[in-house]
Amino acid sequence: MSAQPERPDADAEQTASSREEDKGQEAAEDAVDSDESAEPDLQAQVDDNWDRYLRAAAELDNVRKRAVRDVENARKFALERFTNELLAVRDSLEMGLAAADQADAESLKAGSEATLKLLVATMERFGVAEVDPEGEPFDPELHEAMTVQPSSDVEPGSVLTVFQKGYTLNGRLLRPARVVVAAEAAEDS
Repeated sequence: MSAQPERPDADAEQTASSREEDKGQEAAEDAVDSDESAEPDLQAQVDDNWDRYLRAAAELDNVRKRAVRDVENARKFALERFTNELLAVRDSLEMGLAAADQADAESLKAGSEATLKLLVATMERFGVAEVDPEGEPFDPELHEAMTVQPSSDVEPGSVLTVFQKGYTLNGRLLRPARVVVAAEAAEDS
C-alpha cells in the first residue's frame, strides 16, 4: 500500500486553522490578563464605595442624634424668654407683699394694678390675648356656655355675663371664656 501524499491545499487549511486557534487562544489569554489587571481596579472601587457608604451612614446617624438633641433642648428651654419676662411680675408681687405691712389700702390697690398691667403687657408681648366677649354673639369655638338665662336687655344668643375670661395664644385657643348666654325673655301674660 502506498501512502498518499497529503494535498498541499489540506496543509494550508490546517495551518490556517491552527493559526486561528492560536489567535483565539492568545485573545483569551489577553482577556484573562486584562481581567487580572482590572481586578485590582474593581477591588479599589468596591473599597472606595464601601468607605463612602460607611461615612454617609455615620453622617446620617450624627444628623439624627443632633436633631433629637435640638428638639429636646427646644422643649426644655422653650419658655426661657417668657419666664425671664415673668420674673419682673413676680418681683413686683413680692415687693407689694413686703410693703403690705406698712401700706394703706390705696397704695396696695395701686401696686396691684401696676403689677397687673405689667403681667398683661408681658402676656401681650408673647402673643397671649384676652377673650372677654360680654355683649358679643356667643361663639362655641371661643366661649363655653355655663348656663342660659332669659333676658330682655340683650339679643338672644348673646353673651350676657362672663364668669371667667378666656385666652388665645397667637390665635389658638388656650382657654375658652366661661359665659352666661342670653335666651329670649318669656312674655308676661
